[in-house]
Amino acid sequence: MEKVEEGGRGRRRRNMRRRNWRRREEEEELEELNEELKEKLEELKEEKEELKEKLEELEEEEEQLEEELKQELEELEEELKELDDEELEEKLEEELEEKFDEELEEEGRSLEKIEMSLNPSMQSKVE
Repeated sequence: MEKVEEGGRGRRRRNMRRRNWRRREEEEELEELNEELKEKLEELKEEKEELKEKLEELEEEEEQLEEELKQELEELEEELKELDDEELEEKLEEELEEKFDEELEEEGRSLEKIEMSLNPSMQSKVE
């Protein structure tokens, strides 16, 4: 019986050693994976920081572009206003010229009538 017990103890010891060995291997694998994950996490943190900086740069650029566009819009609005003023001025000048021409024509006709009434001999020439 003692041999059986010794054989049983030996088997148990071997099994324990195997289990311990497997456990150590698994722990080593887990440690390696953990290290890889830590490295990956660090890389991701760095990447996040870079992206954050890039975002800030883009936001600044966006603000700058918005300001430039705003200024450009104001300039264009001013140009449009000037053009509208010029067009309005041209239209007013045209209307004034037309009215002036009409008044001149009317006065010319009135002068002809006055001349005709003063000089009946002119009337026969016109007819």
